[in-house]
Amino acid sequence: MKSKTMIARLVSRVLVVCGLLLAAGSLADAKPKPKAPAAPPPPPKPTAADWRTPDPDNLLVIDTNKGQIILELSPELAPQSAERLRTLARQHFYDGQNFFRVIDGFMDQTGDPLNTGEGGSKLPNVPAEFTFRRGATTPFVTVAQPDGESIGFIGVMAVASQPQALMSMTKDGSVAAWGLFCPGVLGMARANDPDSANSQFFLMRDTYPKLEKQYTAAGRVIVGEDVVRAIKLGEPPTPPADKMITVRLASDLAPADRPTVKVLSTSSAAFKGIVDAARDEKGADFSACDVTIPTQPK
Repeated sequence: MKSKTMIARLVSRVLVVCGLLLAAGSLADAKPKPKAPAAPPPPPKPTAADWRTPDPDNLLVIDTNKGQIILELSPELAPQSAERLRTLARQHFYDGQNFFRVIDGFMDQTGDPLNTGEGGSKLPNVPAEFTFRRGATTPFVTVAQPDGESIGFIGVMAVASQPQALMSMTKDGSVAAWGLFCPGVLGMARANDPDSANSQFFLMRDTYPKLEKQYTAAGRVIVGEDVVRAIKLGEPPTPPADKMITVRLASDLAPADRPTVKVLSTSSAAFKGIVDAARDEKGADFSACDVTIPTQPK
């Protein structure tokens, strides 16, 4: 009798425990599940006032056998290099020159009348403009502030610089800044001598941080990045190489032949929304080179 009573009590206790566990499970299932984080709002649509028209004296129009490339020069970063490119374009120096060194994931090099990488113009070499001075009045739009740097945009150029807080500690009230080699950036080619840039330049096919503060960044493609990537690969390419048919400043073209393009202002709320969306997508890997600046070619 005692053993039967003990077994009955044990069974009763097991049933009670099971009941408690089932009740706990039911309560847990009844708890509301945490909500998924809300999707970020879409960037605000640009207004008419958010678009700017680049100075035609700073628009380099490169017609190639693969299509047209329109590039905005950046004299704020590299005034002497921008002036050299203007001068040679006005001399029609670049017409017919090959893309003689084209590397996938890197860049397209051109601007040599010998099409070998050993030639240049008869003009003196251009001094290095690897860095420039950024002052308090420089139109710099900050997009990130990692330790010891500020990252932002000057026009279409992605730029890194020393922090603005250092401006009060320098004699000229400015800090060192340099262009980032993002896709579409025009860099001035050179030999081993930092001051040996002359006529040759290259257009970036991809981001390449190793070039920062080693080469001059003088502008950026605003229309035709697909053309830059379509140029035939090779060092040199298998003949016939792709080439620049004509290179002109927009200001030197007849009105009927002049391309018109508008660029979204990097100081606009719409651009900030684009930056925020790129940052949300990339997370810790975010780079200013991930930001595409919209354009309206016509």
